[in-house]
Amino acid sequence: MKVEARIFDIVTVFAFGVAIIYGVLTAAYAPSGVEPVGLVALILTGGLSLLVGTYFRFVSRRIEGRPEDRPDAEISDGAGELGFFSPGSYWPIAMAAAAALTGVAMAFSQWWMAVLGGIALLIAIGGLVFEYHVGPNEE
Repeated sequence: MKVEARIFDIVTVFAFGVAIIYGVLTAAYAPSGVEPVGLVALILTGGLSLLVGTYFRFVSRRIEGRPEDRPDAEISDGAGELGFFSPGSYWPIAMAAAAALTGVAMAFSQWWMAVLGGIALLIAIGGLVFEYHVGPNEE
């Protein structure tokens, strides 16, 4: 996870650097002053990439080193089981349908339908998260 954290750190530095340059240049050359939408978008991009990079850095401290994180690793070190992946699940389709319903309802200002779509979206997310969950007393 250290490699991923470095990638997001680079994106963070780039976004904040471009935000500073963008703010200075629009303040100097634009007749109406600093253009706020682009500046806010660049700052938020840097903030979100900082958030993800920080998360990856914390996770990399908790897990043992992966072959991707070691410079002396061989390709064969990464062989084997990678994890559990669901062979077939209908919950992502339900999530997409609920998100589409919510988006269309908000586009047409049908707030009652947006609320129903949001509830359906929460149910679909819960179904996806707990699809393979078994109770604490069951094996």
